[in-house]
Amino acid sequence: MITIGQLARHVGVSIKTIRVYHDKGLLPEPDRDASGYRRYGAQDAIDLIKIRTLAEAGVPLARIRELRSATDEEFQQALRGIDDEMTARIHGLRATQGRLRRLAAGQLSPLPTEVGEHLENLARWGFTPRWVDLQRDLWILVFATHPDRATVLFHDQAESLADPALRRLFLDYDQAHDLDPGDPRIDDLARRITEATRERYGTADVPQLDTGSEIPALIQGTVTASSPAWRRLDSLVRAQLGV
Repeated sequence: MITIGQLARHVGVSIKTIRVYHDKGLLPEPDRDASGYRRYGAQDAIDLIKIRTLAEAGVPLARIRELRSATDEEFQQALRGIDDEMTARIHGLRATQGRLRRLAAGQLSPLPTEVGEHLENLARWGFTPRWVDLQRDLWILVFATHPDRATVLFHDQAESLADPALRRLFLDYDQAHDLDPGDPRIDDLARRITEATRERYGTADVPQLDTGSEIPALIQGTVTASSPAWRRLDSLVRAQLGV
């Protein structure tokens, strides 16, 4: 038989914690011996280890108290459920840790993994950092404002860029940023974009956001704002497509 202090040191908790468990009805409080001390036995140590382990796993004390009267089968089933909950919390913490690390690295984009991988591909394919940054900002906007349509729109662009010929058009569009708006290459690029758009979508509508939303205009305005050449290119393409 051991004292409360010895029990606390053996299990690795404080005397105060043991007394809380007594008050909460989790651990029976033994009678005092002839010397006026409460003495604990091996079963008390086993029960205390169970309580401490469950408490450290985040199980509420009220739930732990309920498990005291559970059968072995019920207790094992409860442990499996607690394990599953801990696994889910661990996954959540790892995801949070990943976001914290990306934040520390300056990667603030709240975007799906596949979009991040796509942006990395853009850099490898030869797109300018300006274009990659612009695409990142636009996808943040689309996923934030149209989460129900964003994935479809993203996959459509990703499929386009998987085609070497269409990718060449996007690269030429990127490079046209610094051209003079009157450069004849703008007219040629507009024609090629129009032909490729009609060939890809036929008579069907080009995938777009809801026409009642201000987002399409905002996106296009963001794209063309920094380049007079892009503004003229957009005007030519719209005119040729009749939109």
